[in-house]
Amino acid sequence: MVLEEGIIDDSFKFYKIVDNYYYILVENKSDTAFVEQQHERNRKSEAVQRSKPPLAKTSSNSSAPGAISAFQSPRHSASSGALPDLLPPHTPPQSRSPPTPQRPQDKSSSDEYRQAVSLSSQSIRHQRSFSAFGFGAGGSTIGSQASRRGSSQINVNVTPTQTTTEAVGDTPEIRKYKKKFTSDILCAALWGVNLLIGTEAGLMLLDRSGQGKVYTLISGRRFQQMEVLEGQNILVTISGKKNKIRVFYLSWLNNKIFKKEVNEKRAGWVTVGELEGCVHFKIVKYEKIKFLVIALLDSIEIYAWAPKPYHKFMAFKSFTDLANKPQIVDLLVEEGQRLKVVYGSNCGFHAIDVDTTSIYDLYIPSHTQLPITPHTIVVLPNSNQMQLLLCYDNEGVYVDTGGRISKNVILQWGELPTSVAYISTGQVMGWGNKAIEIRAAETGHLDGVFMHKKAQKLKFLCERNDKVFFSSMRSGSSCQIYFMTLSKPGLANW
Repeated sequence: MVLEEGIIDDSFKFYKIVDNYYYILVENKSDTAFVEQQHERNRKSEAVQRSKPPLAKTSSNSSAPGAISAFQSPRHSASSGALPDLLPPHTPPQSRSPPTPQRPQDKSSSDEYRQAVSLSSQSIRHQRSFSAFGFGAGGSTIGSQASRRGSSQINVNVTPTQTTTEAVGDTPEIRKYKKKFTSDILCAALWGVNLLIGTEAGLMLLDRSGQGKVYTLISGRRFQQMEVLEGQNILVTISGKKNKIRVFYLSWLNNKIFKKEVNEKRAGWVTVGELEGCVHFKIVKYEKIKFLVIALLDSIEIYAWAPKPYHKFMAFKSFTDLANKPQIVDLLVEEGQRLKVVYGSNCGFHAIDVDTTSIYDLYIPSHTQLPITPHTIVVLPNSNQMQLLLCYDNEGVYVDTGGRISKNVILQWGELPTSVAYISTGQVMGWGNKAIEIRAAETGHLDGVFMHKKAQKLKFLCERNDKVFFSSMRSGSSCQIYFMTLSKPGLANW
């Protein structure tokens, strides 16, 4: 992977939260100006500390490089067992229609979030947590060295292998691909090490294994959602003017990249059923079966993957004439036995027992004005798929699959996010106009914040292992793709 020379994009400020303290974490620690400022801050800090009573010690993370200021949240002391931005838990109600959990007094943001956003920007003028990362013909390499290629030579790695870690450091990093897209980026999926990108105008591939060239695979077709199943050699999409489920063969796309002769008699794609107006889908593996659950305008369809000789998705279950139109959908396997469809609408969240076909409400907000915007359905780990975090608008609630409130806490974002996603570190990320927040999925506790220097809309695309990809929404003439590296040490080890 090649790092092209370019200007540093320092549009984000990063805050790390350790116990009850906030630390501004910076990069570019070898910068002479930064080092001098750091020494000056340390001298001033020591002078201030000598004039004040000693503070209680924080965890061992308090000595992390780049920790340049700290202060304790006024809402809770070291002796308090309550989470800093959540209500103390107590025995949850057991009724089928429980009262709404008590909400934090400040409905706009938590104390932790307000403390973080109020930190002085003067102390982070040299911070570069959000670095420009472009790919092109020149520059140095990160990880393994990539040789130069002629402009006419195509050499794309589409095998599902891992690349060497692209970035090392003490803090999560956000970097930006230099390629600018003139169409809105709607979705993306990793294919091996490379990134398939769906836009309003077509399907593209970003070569992350080499010099970052972008290949146009399909033009003139809108791609709303996609997911790669490498073991089945397919790319599942919602695409086209009629929002159909169209499945593309990866081998066919591979031939288009390398410009091999393609047998036109054999189509490179198939449609799933006669479905039109698809809104959202989710692929769930149960034992050796892969289910495709699809939300349509007023119905939900479930398909199951049939291996060779069929090698296609075949109809399994159908739920029509739903009172609440689904916007997002998921499929659970409770305790490894019972299939249950969970979906979100503009009224709340609902469930369907696949065996009995009974439909019931999981959670209907009573404190907010309808309609709502459901963001994501998080299945909490180690819960036998019985415990859920339902995220909508600027908050999330904890319920079980029976519709009972399981935790008397509310996950509350500092602002209304444009995207919310569960990531493999066991955390939930929210992309707002002013900040990217990272919270623990199990508790809603605020783990870290990336502050925007100027307001911009961002959209989650996909994640795998230690990479989270997201894009800016088109403002003006173009938009770009960013990725966050979580490992070494990663968000899970903050």
